[in-house]
Amino acid sequence: MWKEFFKDYFNFTKKERKGIFYAVALLLILILFPFLSPYFTKRQPIDHTQFEKEIALLQVDSSSKKLYTSNADDEYFNDHASGRFNKNNRGKAFFFDPNTATVSDWLRLGIKQRTAETIQKYIAKGGRFHQPEDLKKIWGLGKDDIDRLLPYVTIKSSTKEFQLAKNKEYTEPVHTYTLRTIEKIDINLADTTAYIALPGIGSKLSKRIISFREKLGGFYSIDQVGETYLLPDSTFQKVKPYLAMSNTPVKKININTASVNEMKSHPYVRYNLANAIFQYRQQHGNFNSAEEIKKILIITDEIYLKIAPYLIAE
Repeated sequence: MWKEFFKDYFNFTKKERKGIFYAVALLLILILFPFLSPYFTKRQPIDHTQFEKEIALLQVDSSSKKLYTSNADDEYFNDHASGRFNKNNRGKAFFFDPNTATVSDWLRLGIKQRTAETIQKYIAKGGRFHQPEDLKKIWGLGKDDIDRLLPYVTIKSSTKEFQLAKNKEYTEPVHTYTLRTIEKIDINLADTTAYIALPGIGSKLSKRIISFREKLGGFYSIDQVGETYLLPDSTFQKVKPYLAMSNTPVKKININTASVNEMKSHPYVRYNLANAIFQYRQQHGNFNSAEEIKKILIITDEIYLKIAPYLIAE
């Protein structure tokens, strides 16, 4: 029985035996080729000089860069490069008026160029420092810099006089400054500079507030400012007393003519609401008033009160 089994399944012709032999040989060659190939190929030596040339070029490029353009800026940059700029030496302190100081003056005082440019934009748009403590409102100005510069602030004014603290090495005439509180701003009319003047509001937050205002079509409530993306509630509560609102009308959406895309572009009207309003209008005809959208099941009283100021039926 077993002999017949082996005879039926393992009896090969001469050609079949040759084919099996060649197949096994080819398989062995493919298996052993990765291990034997290093002996048949010539390794190319690594050219280290090329890497050295590239590194040298990078060093030349980096050493030739200049971060600042003016003479005062060069001096500030050289202090950094030479290692003289540290926590105990942040520029050369001298008496200055923040209302007239140039970017170069701020750099000599050890203030970052970006912060100096922000101050200049604030002054250019009508902003003013009325007392030394107003430095605390500058976004990007650290507490250490404020404490270091306050004794050197001299603000000229014709109102109440206060003698400024002076460094013992200097003898300066007495100057005056005006005490004031932070002025309120109109949330629908204020620009980024006005928002930056508020405590805790920097350039990014001010841009986000204005962008949110434009997408809404204007604010109808001061509390809406607190809905701005990434605006902490603690910061909003801090600036809320300085926010005011005039009777500036908000931009309205005509629910009788607006398309789904036009409605859903509003932050308060997402696609499901826009589509529901559109479908209801298609089935029942134009709305007689904006209040009629309350007949749509998915629109609750809370949703209606939120979006109603932005809707009109004409």
